Amino acid sequence: MNKPKLGISTCLLGENVRYDGGHKLDRYLRDTLGLFVEWVSICPEVDCGLSIPREPMQLEGNPDAPHLITCETRIDHTDQMMQWAEKRLDVLKNEILSGFVFKARSPSCGIRDIPIYNLQGKSVGSQSGIFTGMFMRRFPLIPIEDEEGMKDPDRRQKFLKSVSELWRGHPYNAKGIDFVKGLLW
Repeated sequence: MNKPKLGISTCLLGENVRYDGGHKLDRYLRDTLGLFVEWVSICPEVDCGLSIPREPMQLEGNPDAPHLITCETRIDHTDQMMQWAEKRLDVLKNEILSGFVFKARSPSCGIRDIPIYNLQGKSVGSQSGIFTGMFMRRFPLIPIEDEEGMKDPDRRQKFLKSVSELWRGHPYNAKGIDFVKGLLW
């Protein structure tokens, strides 16, 4: 392995996995950063067994332990998502990731400010998406960002520096290669 491995939400690479059957291709991530990293793509909703297309979902209930609920039919996919995520996180431990770029505003992948609603539809708090929250608890030292943050020069630079620092200490990087040197300036 001569490139750092970064996790990424599959839709950001242009794969049609979103709830509406579409994607959210980010050309910078795929075509520029993708030259310097090995992507490990994950779509928690599809990978846990949900269909394409599928009904939109949102976080609901207790802000300390929200549920992943479909907006119209009110199906609770929390257990399905969490059971899959536990197994996938076990596999990711062996991938030795140096970072992860998540899809912003997703109830499964958002890293911040995902609204949690009560039964009356009122926002009662916010947090990260279900999968991202589990990822952050399992791997607190792995740098994360979302595609919106990667568009901000300061946040992108901070993320890439953190990834580079983690990668420089990686046993597969015996030469101590700084993969982002040309990307930061």
